[in-house]
Amino acid sequence: MDKLLLHGGRFLTGSINISGSKNASLPILAASLLTDQQVVIERVPDVSDTNYMLQILSALGCEVERYSGTVKITAAKIHPEAPYELVRKMRASICVMGPLLARLGRASVSIPGGCVIGDRPIDLHLKGLQAIGAHIDNEGGNILIEAKDGLTGKEVDLRGKHGPTVLGTDNLMMAAVLAEGTTIIESAACEPEVIDLAHFLNSMGARIEGAGTRRITIEGVTSLSGTHHTVIPDRIEAGTFMVAAAMAARDAVTLNRVRQDQLTGATEKLREAGHFVDFNETGDQVTIRPGHSPIGCSISTAPHPGFPTDMQAQFTAMFATTPGISVVEDTIFPQRFMHCAELTRMGADITVDNGTAIVHGVKQLGAAPVMASDLRASAALVLAGLTAKGTTEINRLYHIDRGYEMIDEKLLQLGAKVERVRGSA
Repeated sequence: MDKLLLHGGRFLTGSINISGSKNASLPILAASLLTDQQVVIERVPDVSDTNYMLQILSALGCEVERYSGTVKITAAKIHPEAPYELVRKMRASICVMGPLLARLGRASVSIPGGCVIGDRPIDLHLKGLQAIGAHIDNEGGNILIEAKDGLTGKEVDLRGKHGPTVLGTDNLMMAAVLAEGTTIIESAACEPEVIDLAHFLNSMGARIEGAGTRRITIEGVTSLSGTHHTVIPDRIEAGTFMVAAAMAARDAVTLNRVRQDQLTGATEKLREAGHFVDFNETGDQVTIRPGHSPIGCSISTAPHPGFPTDMQAQFTAMFATTPGISVVEDTIFPQRFMHCAELTRMGADITVDNGTAIVHGVKQLGAAPVMASDLRASAALVLAGLTAKGTTEINRLYHIDRGYEMIDEKLLQLGAKVERVRGSA
């Protein structure tokens, strides 16, 4: 397996382009199953999660062509069985369920895998699909879904224990676009990725209103057409590099292809911690300068538009060397603190208890061999390695390759000293 060597002590400077959103790309790619016409999707990041999704689409019978960030998909002749050997590798593969059900009237999807960051059930996905007419069985680890009499619009409340479900909202929205009548999703997820999926579906001829609010209305149509769509920027990649700049920039780092309105959580907390964040007039470029006297602060994750759970690990890494005491609470995934043990190996002073991390900033971290446990935890270890004394060795690099396109090359572009060591599978 590949590992990353980060030689600490090098200052970052310069600019990079932010890739298209991994979390937006996955349901949009799945939504291509809803039409027999070709769809063209631009700025699909070249990461392992999108590669797995394209393999799943190919296995379902789609014609797939990919080049330079552009994907062309034609789902003219597809079948409803998603293969276990691919689905098990990625939790987001569950979002093929809604489109297959809507298009073919049935679907067989293995219970998916993914990174281990606590309980991530799919019961709300199934609740939503059942509400509009699906019959669901579980057989041998496969979810068997049928709608023999078709799908019929209903009002569905997707409220969950830890807030709205993003992929559950996506699944129901994709199924409902071809249902008869009107579907109303209450307690819908408001994330920018949900909005981007709605834009994609509407460009195919769907009738969706309210995406980005807690109430989404979908008027069913009989068929969808092909389309051409550009995926939104990856707000989590942008936030990660914003934190990297705050931790390790000599003067300033500039990020291109961003969306200011999607980065409010990271922006507010970086400024509260004493760093400088400046957007251009159009909000698609941001420059970050490290503060002269940074201070600790508190973070509590929440569904959008609150502070994203996908950024708490990166901020924890920053707080590890920020003077004072910082408090990081994850209300979405209270078990998502596996990175803290690895940061402690590097000299961080972090205590984790019941979904909250108390971070006492130390002057400097020291390099150590560390192990990535999930996608965002691995990003936190990369950030820590940028400023640690010595060479940090990050193992299980496949976690970071799930969601960050060419992270080592982008760090090199900013002046970091980093090298990828190729290993056997």
